[in-house]
Amino acid sequence: MIQFDFTGKTVLITGGSRGIGKSCAQLFAGANANVVITYKSAKAEAEKIVRELGTPGLHAAFALDVAQPSMIESVWQKILQQYNSIDILVNNAGIFTEHKILETDFRRWQDAWQQTLATNLVGVSNLCFFAARHMKEKGGGKIVNISSRGAFRGEPDHPAYGASKAGLNAMSQSLAIALAPHNISVGVIAPGFVETDMAKEYLEGEEGERIKRQSPLNRVASPEEVARAVAVFASNGTEFMTGGIIDVNGASYLRS
Repeated sequence: MIQFDFTGKTVLITGGSRGIGKSCAQLFAGANANVVITYKSAKAEAEKIVRELGTPGLHAAFALDVAQPSMIESVWQKILQQYNSIDILVNNAGIFTEHKILETDFRRWQDAWQQTLATNLVGVSNLCFFAARHMKEKGGGKIVNISSRGAFRGEPDHPAYGASKAGLNAMSQSLAIALAPHNISVGVIAPGFVETDMAKEYLEGEEGERIKRQSPLNRVASPEEVARAVAVFASNGTEFMTGGIIDVNGASYLRS
């Protein structure tokens, strides 16, 4: 098992109350980081996770709807008042809404696109905006964005999701170029299906076994496996990985 050390680092993880975000929080806390998680509505779950991370006062949870730009700005400032520095930003919060083009009315179609892009792409860009300025001022940092294999293979039942993640990839690579001179690395982790609450209905439904067979490992990823990929990129000494996209899909989709 890879051993990580983030002593003295403060990590901000959006969508940290469950799934990949929760596993990232546990990994970073176990590697001696100060961990800040955000949640949209699951306050009780987020506060429980903070307590489980140990060392009262070292870790914290903040309510944040990443689709609301003014809320991002306010919460960012509150976190800096408490911690003074954010060294690593993990943009994990996202939504996955079904909207099949031939089965969805126009109002629902518009809503799905607006909400998905606002959360999965524009919200991430706004967090990167504040992170870039802060990290430049303090001499560097790491930004890790959680994407999806759907950005490459398509999402026919969730087209806004696939488009948002493809846009996230392109934005991340553009920012990697722009921010490299300031010692700020930007990278992407692109999982396939992961054993999370968001994927639960698919994995436990009639399509579950077919989904697992997409990988020659005959399973989907665990949140911990994705968290370890995040930690690799966030570690010191991996700066030349900036602009890279790491697939964590168990060879279920191979891209050239």
